[in-house]
Amino acid sequence: MKHCRLWAAALSTSVLASGAFAADLPGKGVTVQPIQSTISEETFQTLLVNKALEKLGYDVQETREVDYNVAYTSIAAGDATFTAVNWAPLHDDMYRAAGGDKVFYREGAYITGAAQGYLIDRKTAEKYHITNVEQLKDPKIAKLFDANGNGKADLTGCTPGWGCEAALNAQMKAYGLNATVDNNQGNYAAMIADTITRYKEGKPIFYYTWTPYWVSDVLVPGRDVLWLQVPFSVLPGEKNGTTELPNGKNYGFKVNTMHIVANRAWAEKNPAAAKLFAIMKVPLKDINAQNSAMHAGQSSEADIEQQAEGWIAAHQALFDKWVEEAAAAAK
Repeated sequence: MKHCRLWAAALSTSVLASGAFAADLPGKGVTVQPIQSTISEETFQTLLVNKALEKLGYDVQETREVDYNVAYTSIAAGDATFTAVNWAPLHDDMYRAAGGDKVFYREGAYITGAAQGYLIDRKTAEKYHITNVEQLKDPKIAKLFDANGNGKADLTGCTPGWGCEAALNAQMKAYGLNATVDNNQGNYAAMIADTITRYKEGKPIFYYTWTPYWVSDVLVPGRDVLWLQVPFSVLPGEKNGTTELPNGKNYGFKVNTMHIVANRAWAEKNPAAAKLFAIMKVPLKDINAQNSAMHAGQSSEADIEQQAEGWIAAHQALFDKWVEEAAAAAK
């Protein structure tokens, strides 16, 4: 339970600024409506932003949960203020479709180094020398990952509407895998739970995942599972886009950054919040650790609230600096 110790420190509520600052909060009287997807693991990073906004005096409403595409259209229309879970480039099509830079404010990178791609269990990878997803075109290799007896590999795919399903669909077609692989789409949490059960039973597994997320703390890449490369880059909406890394390896997806995206008109009227959105940065490993704590059972609203407060307490000087710099931008 090493991850749980991250949140074990005594929690404290601090006074972040001088009396003069407290008397003249830049967000006083201004309402903020946060928005996120229905993935509960996104709550932590949203809460950190909410709490910083509250320190600036903003009236932060309870976070609304909607599908990603609805989040972007709601922010564009001014029905919501911001989301802390804009994935780039994964959500670029949704971002552009809702109005792009003309309607959205997006500065800075909140979380960096977010990887995603295909993985299989290490035991099967090493036994059959599987390193590339294209090898599953071989019916004999594909059948190793058959979970329902139809002779095809079962890929634990993506929940429709998340953005990743478009990439997976395009790649399955481009790599000629539709004849030998079932790209299963549905409730990811339920599908990955079944995948982990299969792994614990010693059965081969083939799945898609991303970081930050708790799955890679349970199925650890390099120890339990291995990333698969792809034969060439396939990016929906990009004819000449590449996912190849500087070292020549290609895992099928660009490394993503996560941004805080706000309604542009609102951000321009609220320079303190805009500055905050631009300067907040949280390490990916901290998101992974918190997600892991949730998976271990600490997943109630009260738990996540306490985890956010614990992270702030452990990074108090940094948090205070964000708030102070944001307040200064309003002067």
